[in-house]
Amino acid sequence: MRAPRTSPLPPVSRSRLEPGRSVPSRTLQPVLGPPLTLPDPERLTHVQFRRFAGCPVCNLHLRSVVLRHEEIERAGIREVVLFHSPAEELREHVSHLPFAVVADPDKLLYAEFGVEAHRKALLDPRAWPAIVRAVLSGVGDLLRGRGRLPATVQPGGRIGLPADFLVTPGGRIAALKYGEHVYDQWSVDELLGHAAQLRTVG
Repeated sequence: MRAPRTSPLPPVSRSRLEPGRSVPSRTLQPVLGPPLTLPDPERLTHVQFRRFAGCPVCNLHLRSVVLRHEEIERAGIREVVLFHSPAEELREHVSHLPFAVVADPDKLLYAEFGVEAHRKALLDPRAWPAIVRAVLSGVGDLLRGRGRLPATVQPGGRIGLPADFLVTPGGRIAALKYGEHVYDQWSVDELLGHAAQLRTVG
């Protein structure tokens, strides 16, 4: 399923957002599980923009989120992860994840949140160690009979940049990060730090 749209549609922004910007309320349909509301009315929402289904570097990062997912939830944060692959393709790659994954093959939310693609996503030397680790990890999973190769053709491209947004229950973007290369995203510690800072201020 595609990322559902609000009615009427909010203005689509092609530019980057800033902290303090409001996010229109909407209902999203994950590829597995029940619909969810963004923003979550009761807790913070960490919205991650990733690349395509089966992306090795995305999988490498999401493993770190899975390992500490209970800790993230105890901090009052809901994880919502977006990929720009069709739901039917994405579903087989994310069935093991304990948080909501949303397909946005038309990149509607990517455009609205100002999430970009650039050739530097893979060419930046800072990304290369993570790319090597991701490929080796993916090969190991395949040899053990786990995991699947991504589709050969990626209509949404392979040079997407990651982005993180921490959204309050009231719909305000409290913190954000636009990645400069394919593995430039918040660590779990950074996410928890942003949430803790909000509790201190609030």
